[in-house]
Amino acid sequence: MDTLTTHPARTPSQRIRFLPLPAPALTALLAGDLAGAGALVGTALDPYFLTEQARWLWGYRLAQLAERPQDAPWLVRVAVDRADGAVVGYAGFHGAPDGAGMVEVGYSVLPAARRRGYATAILAELLRLAATEPAVETVRATVSPDNTGSLAVVRRFGFAEVGEQWDERDGLEIVFERPARDDGDDEGEGEDPAE
Repeated sequence: MDTLTTHPARTPSQRIRFLPLPAPALTALLAGDLAGAGALVGTALDPYFLTEQARWLWGYRLAQLAERPQDAPWLVRVAVDRADGAVVGYAGFHGAPDGAGMVEVGYSVLPAARRRGYATAILAELLRLAATEPAVETVRATVSPDNTGSLAVVRRFGFAEVGEQWDERDGLEIVFERPARDDGDDEGEGEDPAE
């Protein structure tokens, strides 16, 4: 797989690799210990992992793990560029597949890495992982209606709008879904307009 790090014609999912972000690292991040969390992950983390939004997520995921430890393999990971090892964001699923085989994706790209195709690459890798899991039938994404970049990314991957929901933290969100396995997937080719 190391050949993927220098192959000039990599597909978007081959551009990114994920590193686990285990509970002890989440705990360190929640406490503001960026260096300690980085040591647990095996790479230096960006201060973006200590923003208010990120720290809220770490606390939420820790509470989720306490209630549903079986979700651990599905949750948040550090997104790293295969070519240079740079941390470009974090991503994961909101939990294990539900009774209908649905998983929801979530991802965030460091501000300095935006508009460089990383959201496309991260989503491609999440979709690749979902497609390898027999229990997953459907992948969901929720996007704020004013986040034009993320709306373009999910549409590029064949997500179809299926409704709206109100999130207490994020407000109005458009709900998108697509099959977990889609042979016609173009892997989001083209420029990444945002995150």
